[in-house]
Amino acid sequence: MKYARFTAGGRNLQGHLEGGRLIDAAGVAHDPEAVQFRLPVDPPKVIALALNFNDHAGELGLTQPKEPALFWKPNTTLLPHRGSVIYPRGAEFMHYEVELGVIIGRDARRVKAKDAMDYVGGYTIGNDLVVRDYVTNTFRPPMRGKGWDTFGPLGPYYVTADEIKDPHDLKLTAYVNGELRQEGSTRDMIFGIPELIEHISRFMTLQKDDVILTGTPKGISHVHPGDVMRLQVEGLGELVNDIVEEDEGAEPITGKESKEGEWDGR
Repeated sequence: MKYARFTAGGRNLQGHLEGGRLIDAAGVAHDPEAVQFRLPVDPPKVIALALNFNDHAGELGLTQPKEPALFWKPNTTLLPHRGSVIYPRGAEFMHYEVELGVIIGRDARRVKAKDAMDYVGGYTIGNDLVVRDYVTNTFRPPMRGKGWDTFGPLGPYYVTADEIKDPHDLKLTAYVNGELRQEGSTRDMIFGIPELIEHISRFMTLQKDDVILTGTPKGISHVHPGDVMRLQVEGLGELVNDIVEEDEGAEPITGKESKEGEWDGR
């Protein structure tokens, strides 16, 4: 089942997708094009994975980590379907990353890989936006590059786990202004969902509605204010967000991170 949380007629509602309409708890049908989508869940935390596709590491000229390279996406980054992403003034290279988002269905701690899929509630689409100016050194969490407000769109749906036969064989695509920019498959992930849940839950509790972003394939490219990103994960629908420039009162960002293994004096 595909579920969505949305606002219609001034009311916050939840419904399931049926026949191209969102059916709320009262049985009322809503046009998905006429509602305001909210986040598919309110996650206690969002954990993202860097360099989980060899081809993406290669296009960046970075070394593939020997174990999952994790970082936080602050909850202030989160943005629903059709929300506007804010482009930081002064950014030289900002790009999208289409990702499969895994939604945890119940609390998980010290879970073994063989049991891990039992803890998956469902899936959604994630866009792990990045200011690449600040992400060149893989040995530091890329908070300044990936933690900007609005840099974590999720949605539009919470697709229950039973709807997806094999989450490790899903096509990933990203379009910008209708042009195909990125294409890959979750079958090329280096660390699969069971491994990730085992690894993470060994040292922290994964809570119900937590989201794990599982990485992106190659195909990143610069986006600008005025662009519209349309991200698709097979079976999950499509996540659409436009980009607007930061307000004039914001100081342009300055400085870049050093290359891997270098020190920039900070």
